[in-house]
Amino acid sequence: MNEQLIYATLGEEGFTQLAAAFYRRVKEDDLIGPMYPQEDWSGAEQRLRDFFLFRFGADQRYLLKRGHPRLRARHLPFEIGQAEAQRWVSLMTEAADETIADPQIRAELLEFFAQVADFLRNKPE
Repeated sequence: MNEQLIYATLGEEGFTQLAAAFYRRVKEDDLIGPMYPQEDWSGAEQRLRDFFLFRFGADQRYLLKRGHPRLRARHLPFEIGQAEAQRWVSLMTEAADETIADPQIRAELLEFFAQVADFLRNKPE
């Protein structure tokens, strides 16, 4: 995966649009929507955007606000099984289809999303 090319292609605006498109879907989702802070949708969206900017563009905002991502530890309070992981990927796929025109960039991100979702699974099945 070429993080620099992904960031150069999408930039902050592209990742902002991706996070917004994802959260529009999450708000309506009956499976993973309830896992998100109902009183802090904009904060959750900003954290995801900042994580993307850190991961792909080495932007330091996420680290300065939240420290190391510690994705597994941050998601441990939520039961994430196969169904939840697949739904997250599905909603991210829809958001990527809406916001990312470049098919190669979209494909690389979707592969990344699938890996992250699988990594965060913590519910025995």
